[in-house]
Amino acid sequence: MRPSIAVYILCGLFGKTKQAFYKQVSTIKDEMVEQAMIIEIIRKIRKRAKTKRWGGRKLLGLVRNEIAGTSIKLGRDRLFYLLRENGMLVKPRKRRYFTTQSHHWLRKYDNLVENLVVSGVNRLWVSDITYVKFGNEVFFLYLITDAYSQKIVGFHVSTDLKADSAVVALRMALRSNPVKGTYSLIHHSDRGVQYCSQQYTGLLNKHKILISMTRPASPQENAIAERVNGILKEEWLYDMELEKGENPFRKIKQVIGIYNSIRPHNSLDGLTPCQIHEKGFLRHNTERVIGKTYNYTKKAIPKQGQPSNTKHYAIGPNDYSLAGCSPAGPASALSWHCKYEPKKLIENKNE
Repeated sequence: MRPSIAVYILCGLFGKTKQAFYKQVSTIKDEMVEQAMIIEIIRKIRKRAKTKRWGGRKLLGLVRNEIAGTSIKLGRDRLFYLLRENGMLVKPRKRRYFTTQSHHWLRKYDNLVENLVVSGVNRLWVSDITYVKFGNEVFFLYLITDAYSQKIVGFHVSTDLKADSAVVALRMALRSNPVKGTYSLIHHSDRGVQYCSQQYTGLLNKHKILISMTRPASPQENAIAERVNGILKEEWLYDMELEKGENPFRKIKQVIGIYNSIRPHNSLDGLTPCQIHEKGFLRHNTERVIGKTYNYTKKAIPKQGQPSNTKHYAIGPNDYSLAGCSPAGPASALSWHCKYEPKKLIENKNE
């Protein structure tokens, strides 16, 4: 039996025409070609960014830019479907090392940035230390980030947790971003011994920079710096390999260059930190409020037949507060929201 006759008979059995059959075959072929093109574009983007850790939300805008001018349509759900079917989704990882030692006799400073409104670059720098593991070797990465543009303005790679290493990162930030005006800049960090040392605070005081620190055991008060650490580790550093004799500083410098100049940020409306910091682009919210205080309560479940008038505040899965409500991540990216109330208003309600 010839194939054309077989198709004719099958179409007749299902009440379809041959034209409809071949049109469907053509549609399936076109879909397969489009999918192959999108997957190849994703591979090229990740290769250019030197990471396999960029997920769907980060890739969506970049892939759309690549297919602009073509008839290919790509939405969020289709992109996540393709990533899932091709085993390209990003899996979370766990923390292994701790870098903060805050139990010391050195002077600690108050938190000056809670509810602070930042409306431009070089008004607030946030600092933190994270680790980088290459094989059996562990290095420590000192970072200083501009809170408004989210650009890493200073960094240093060291094999120790000494104050001198933190000072090197601070000097780099000061060289590339000279302080304009007396006490116009705030430096915010945790209470680690490096940031409380005489060498570090002395350099800050010399350049007339205000010093701010988190309260004890309150990493959420340095959420922007913690978020930057997580981005670098999740998207690059965990998968990075160091060849024998290769300089880790040069490798990490390349990664930070990609983070500052290529990686689009959701909280910057798809722009890069360099576009905000150096080219004068505005954030989608031209002001950033640091360290808002949120009040979370569980949603009351009304009994059947009774309407609920209880005001409630959304919480995340497993009764944990929302990570997206911190200054480091936009709540708009999540399927739930949170409501902000100043402390004074909450106290008045309780009276």
